[in-house]
Amino acid sequence: MVIVRGKSPYIAVVIVSLLLAVAASGCVSTGTKGKVLVVGTSADFPPFEYKNASNGQITGFDISLIKLIAKKMGYDKVEIKDMDFDSLIPALQAGKVDVVIAGMTITPEREKVVDFSIPYWEADQAVLVRKGSGIKVSSVDDLKGKKIGVEKGTTGAIYVKNHLGNSSTIKEYPTYVAAIEALLNGQVDVVVLDSPVAKMFSKKYNVEIVYTIKTGEHYGIAVKKGNKKLLDGINKALKEIMNSSEWDKLVEEYFGS
Repeated sequence: MVIVRGKSPYIAVVIVSLLLAVAASGCVSTGTKGKVLVVGTSADFPPFEYKNASNGQITGFDISLIKLIAKKMGYDKVEIKDMDFDSLIPALQAGKVDVVIAGMTITPEREKVVDFSIPYWEADQAVLVRKGSGIKVSSVDDLKGKKIGVEKGTTGAIYVKNHLGNSSTIKEYPTYVAAIEALLNGQVDVVVLDSPVAKMFSKKYNVEIVYTIKTGEHYGIAVKKGNKKLLDGINKALKEIMNSSEWDKLVEEYFGS
């Protein structure tokens, strides 16, 4: 039995129950921190989420977007948790984070285990090679026999496994940065990743896009399955932002157009 000084056992049980309920809710409102939205991301996906080179802070289009959404929903603070991409959905299911925003494509498989917001971005898959490698790709078949680098758990990884799994060597990495490093070091011939991010990497590293696989993917913000209240709030705020000058400013800041 839990005893609370000066309280009856019944009151003690009620207090303990309330404390457990608050701890399990994910979004905790306290006197010191206020109402906090805990966000899971994988900060290796510029310009959507990445670490600022000067101060190490996690920034990007997605981060600015979720902070705008949280503000409109009445949150006082956004706490960002960085982790490997394939750890994000398990963290959401376990209640370690309230939402996931990480350039995550809405897929039927993911929709079985989490709920997604309305789409906020569209992307395809791009094929990156080292500049000067001489590798030319004009179709997916040209990737047969190649060593292909992907980030584990991404739609790029799923795509090459489904289409090239028996004809190519597929190497999975915990982050896109690790995959790009493997490409630059000659450990893989190509890297397959989302097209907006491939464009950013081609500006930063000695790599280039040689082919785009048209997949027509849509990114969404994920919440725990059945958390309708949170999802409805996100969708309402997201619609407001996408139909305002705030959206144009975000796109201009991180994509330049």
